[in-house]
Amino acid sequence: MRKPRLVVVGNGMAGIRTLEELLKLAPGMYDITVFGAEPHRNYNRILLSPVLAGEQDFDDIVLNPLSWYADNGIALHLGKEVVRIDRAQRKVVAADGTGAEYDRLLLATGSLPFILPVPGKDLKGVIGYRDIHDTRTMIEAARVKKHAVVIGGGLLGLEAANGLKLRGMQVTVVHLAGWLLEQQLDPVAGALLEKSLAGRGLEFRLNTSTTEIVGKDAGEVAAVRFSDGAEIPAELVVMAAGIRPNIALAQAAGIHCDRGVVVNDTLQAYDPRVYAVGECASHRGVAYGLVAPLFEQARICADHLATWGIGIYRGSAVSTKLKVTGANHSRIKSSVGRSAQTLLMPGTTLIREWDERQHRVTVTPDGLYELNGQVFKSLSAAARHITGTQWNGPKFFGLRDGKAGGQ
Repeated sequence: MRKPRLVVVGNGMAGIRTLEELLKLAPGMYDITVFGAEPHRNYNRILLSPVLAGEQDFDDIVLNPLSWYADNGIALHLGKEVVRIDRAQRKVVAADGTGAEYDRLLLATGSLPFILPVPGKDLKGVIGYRDIHDTRTMIEAARVKKHAVVIGGGLLGLEAANGLKLRGMQVTVVHLAGWLLEQQLDPVAGALLEKSLAGRGLEFRLNTSTTEIVGKDAGEVAAVRFSDGAEIPAELVVMAAGIRPNIALAQAAGIHCDRGVVVNDTLQAYDPRVYAVGECASHRGVAYGLVAPLFEQARICADHLATWGIGIYRGSAVSTKLKVTGANHSRIKSSVGRSAQTLLMPGTTLIREWDERQHRVTVTPDGLYELNGQVFKSLSAAARHITGTQWNGPKFFGLRDGKAGGQ
C-alpha cells in the first residue's frame, strides 16, 4: 500500500521542526520530500548574529546534517525554489523543473526583508539581513569597507550594527521612531539601551526618515540621504526595517492569504490538504516573526499531520532577546510587557536618594542587583530593603516614567 506523500516547501527552522515532531509521533507514516530555496543545510537563523559578530561559524549553527534526511528517508532538494503549486494535480514544481506530487503540503516559506522603496535601493552594497548569504556579504564588506549604515533600530538592526562594529566598521543606525526597540520598550528603556550601545561606538540617528540612497557612477552605494537634507557616507547599507511573510507562492496558487497564509487552530489552510507554519502563516490575524511561536505551531501541526487530531493552537505569548555581546558577554532581554528593568546591562548603576541618603544599586554580570554588599534578585527587593515598604522597583529607581518615585 502506498504511503501518503508529504511535501514541505521550505528547509528552514519551521518546516524541519514540524518534521522532527512528526517523526516522533508517526515515524514512517509519510513519504517525505523537502524543497529548500537556499543551497545550505538547515541552520539556526536565530544565530546569524553571532556568526556576523565572529563568535560562531556556519557549521556551528547547522541544525540537521545531510545524514539526518537520509536516515529518515527524506528526499531533499537543496537550492531549488518552488515556483508553482498545482492544486488540481496536487503537485509542486521548482524553478529547474523538478516536481513532486503531494497528498499533504506544508508551506514553511518564511519571510522576506522589507526593502524601503526609495531611490537607490537596488544599488550594489544595499542588502537585507535575513539569511547566511546576507551575513557573509556583510562579513566580506567589513574586510574592505569602512562606513556602514543600518536602517532600522529593531532587534535585527541592532544585532547587525553590533556585528559590523565588532568587525571594525563605523556604523550608524538610522531609525524612524524616537527610541530603539519601540515595539518592545518604552522611551526610558530605549534611551538606556541607546546609551549603552553608544558606549560601544555605535552612532544613532533617531526620528530620521531615509529618502534616498546615493550611488557612485559604478552603481555602488556611496551615501544615505535623509528627509532633512542631511547626508552621511555609506559603503554598505543594511535594510533591517522589518519583514514580510513570503506568501507569493501561496497567493499565486489561490490559497487564501491575508497577512500570511491564513490558517485555523490546527495550522490548516483553507485548502484542507495544505498546512502552513512559521513566519509565512497568519493565525487569528497574527503573523509571528519569532522562534517560540514557530516551535509551538510545529508541534500542533505535526499532531494533525500524524492524524492524532487533539492539538489546538491558540496563539503564542512572545518575548524577544537582543543578542549583542559586550565586555561581559551579556544579553539584553526584553518582554512585550515593556519592562525597563530587563534592559539593564551588567555594570549599570542606579542612584536613588532616600531618607537623606544616596543609595547605589549595581547590576551584576549574572543580572542580579548589588546594594551595599548585598545581592537582590529584583529591583523591587532592593527598593524594599532601602525603604522598609513594598515598592515597584523600576518605578522606585525611575525606570518607568523617567523620574524617581517619591515617598
